[in-house]
Amino acid sequence: MARHPYRRLRTAQPALPEVGISEEGGIRSLHLGSSTIQSSMNLKHPAELVLSYSRAMMAWLLFAEEPAHITQIGLGGGSFARWINEYLPHTRQTAVEINPQVISVARSLFELPPEGGSFEIVEADGAQYIKTLYGGTDVILTDGFDGEQIIDDLVGEEFFCDCRRALTQSGIFAANWWGGDRRYRKFVETLSAVFEGRVLAVPAESHGNVAVLAFCQAPCGQRFNILKKRADELGRRYGLDFHRMLSDIKANNPNNGKTLFL
Repeated sequence: MARHPYRRLRTAQPALPEVGISEEGGIRSLHLGSSTIQSSMNLKHPAELVLSYSRAMMAWLLFAEEPAHITQIGLGGGSFARWINEYLPHTRQTAVEINPQVISVARSLFELPPEGGSFEIVEADGAQYIKTLYGGTDVILTDGFDGEQIIDDLVGEEFFCDCRRALTQSGIFAANWWGGDRRYRKFVETLSAVFEGRVLAVPAESHGNVAVLAFCQAPCGQRFNILKKRADELGRRYGLDFHRMLSDIKANNPNNGKTLFL
């Protein structure tokens, strides 16, 4: 997240954060209730993942092939929706967003993919919606801030358990958290308990965000020599710096120099 001047749009309803947009240097950004940037889009290259935390959240690709279905908790400005539509064209995706104004703004100003068979938006509370899925999605991407801090319902044991039940056998949970949050360590411990220790932290390049990954089962590729080859392949395919992600994973998670401990 970063600070940015912005102009406000009309509030959808009092209980939800006010939505704002800003635009500078060809980058359009969405805000929720403050000047903190929640999502950004490069107007010339809409599918680009502009914010470093969104790139870090793609680290799950080091451990999985193209999934059949991805569930996003929090639509924001549609960064993940655009990227997945561009680079994972065979993946179906569902974006769950509680704030109708966010949906309206994203549709009108952030070049979302066409809604239909491969992409749908569900207006709902993500913590409640995920309860309806039983092994029905391969990846869950969670990015839920209210403008000031992460939403409490998206960092509790109940939510983590619901997410694990919603995932397929080899499913992956990925969340954007704020490393400076005094509760961060508690969040990680709770997630680790639910996913039996199979948790990785991937710090973003800037602003203190951390992408936290959790695995329903231990991924096959945990040796760094295998992961480096995978990073080469993914970098060529998607244009993201997977070598940096792998280096950050190695520096911030238990390993013996040759193998990750998951």
